[in-house]
Amino acid sequence: MITFLSGIALLIVGAIIYGRVCEKVVKPSDKKTPAVEKYDGVDFVPMKKWKNSLIELLNIAGTGPILGPIQGILFGPIAFITIPLGCVIGGAFHDYMSGMISVRSGGEQMPALVKRFLGKYTYVVYNIFVCLLMLLVGVVFIYTPGDIFVTQIAGQESTLDNPLVWIVYGVIFAYYIIATLLPIDKIIGKIYPVFGAILLLSAVGVFAGLFFNGYPLQEIWETGFTFVNPYGDNFIPIFFVTVACGIVSGFHSTQATLISRTIGDEREGRMTFYNMMILEGFIAMVWAAAAMGAVNLGLATNDMLYNQATSVVGIVSKNMLGSIGGIIAIIGVIVLPITSGDTSLRSLRIMISDALHIDTSDKRKSLVLALIIFSIVAGVLIWAKADTSGFNVLWRYFSWANESTAVFAFAMISVYMIRNKMPYLMALIPGMFYMYIVTSYILNAQIGFNIPMDIAYIVSAVLTLGYGAALVIYGRKKPALMQQQ
Repeated sequence: MITFLSGIALLIVGAIIYGRVCEKVVKPSDKKTPAVEKYDGVDFVPMKKWKNSLIELLNIAGTGPILGPIQGILFGPIAFITIPLGCVIGGAFHDYMSGMISVRSGGEQMPALVKRFLGKYTYVVYNIFVCLLMLLVGVVFIYTPGDIFVTQIAGQESTLDNPLVWIVYGVIFAYYIIATLLPIDKIIGKIYPVFGAILLLSAVGVFAGLFFNGYPLQEIWETGFTFVNPYGDNFIPIFFVTVACGIVSGFHSTQATLISRTIGDEREGRMTFYNMMILEGFIAMVWAAAAMGAVNLGLATNDMLYNQATSVVGIVSKNMLGSIGGIIAIIGVIVLPITSGDTSLRSLRIMISDALHIDTSDKRKSLVLALIIFSIVAGVLIWAKADTSGFNVLWRYFSWANESTAVFAFAMISVYMIRNKMPYLMALIPGMFYMYIVTSYILNAQIGFNIPMDIAYIVSAVLTLGYGAALVIYGRKKPALMQQQ
């Protein structure tokens, strides 16, 4: 377990050091936050630090940091190094800067921040793009927790003609509608502490189970660097698209900006945004290790990791923690996507309201908008369930769209840092890396342009260099729209 424990140490020590560096660059001030200045009792509501942190963690931690690492570990123990490294300098930085820039911009959501720093044309593209992503997140995070409950808790098949499937979907759907419409402190702020306790109990239980049950893990010096997994997928870009939420997720920027409206003090930013992403990285590490150990013990197979990741969750949880403890762990996994799906649809409502200048204090208008959003979600959900390949297609586009959204976020952060005389390479370098990842993926993938990988790499390199150069030139030429406060 040396490689795994070294990765955990890298995650913790890296977060302590780099988190403080990020905070020093931003320099939190005593200025009133949007939650105080714009209090409206619905979205702008100051809440306690621990509650904001817990909500942020539950918002960002969907099935991504569990199902993604389960598949990503097929590349071997290199995952135990790339996950913490990417989380510290990429994902946590991305979340922290997105949240803090929003705090200093009156609680503006990501589309508004993109418009402010990248211009109105990029804003139009991003706004459509991110709204589609939020919609896909809502669908995926009804589908996956619902199926895990039906198969792992109820012990039934999650098929189109099983009434229990639609009952469970309906319950999650109803909760989403309530959480989307009511003030954030009435439902999300009150129920999340319970969800958070279950989540932490689940993650800590699986972590402890790795040692108590003697799960054997491979070391990086035993396997070397695995460029291709057993199914012929290249480490770059597949690993970073697959693991996604455990390293960098564009979805997180939309959640950080949502929580920017409930923070009462800028100094809460590092704990709320940066450290909560580190906790998500920890969850990703735990499940990657659990999946590797399960295969080495013969409890699971590579095929299960690749095609039936949800079943691996049940096998690992029950083997490590017994029937009752396993059920609690599975419930923790179910909680993760539900607490991301509700806020993704809440974010979608806010984004559309802001773009169309809809008064969110008007309950009738908010209800109509919510019903339209949920009607579309229901339609996509039914299609994904009815088509045998529907969910696989949905998940692939969701994963790619998620990382593509991060590229926009890194671009916004880069320009902000350039204009405010900050060390912008902190944002530009990870942004360029993910630009390379998303372009090489979509150029090569069957759901994209299906271009040979060698050619995709070359074209992506050119596009990535252009992306970096354009941001630096744009950031330096445009007059500053907002100075650091």
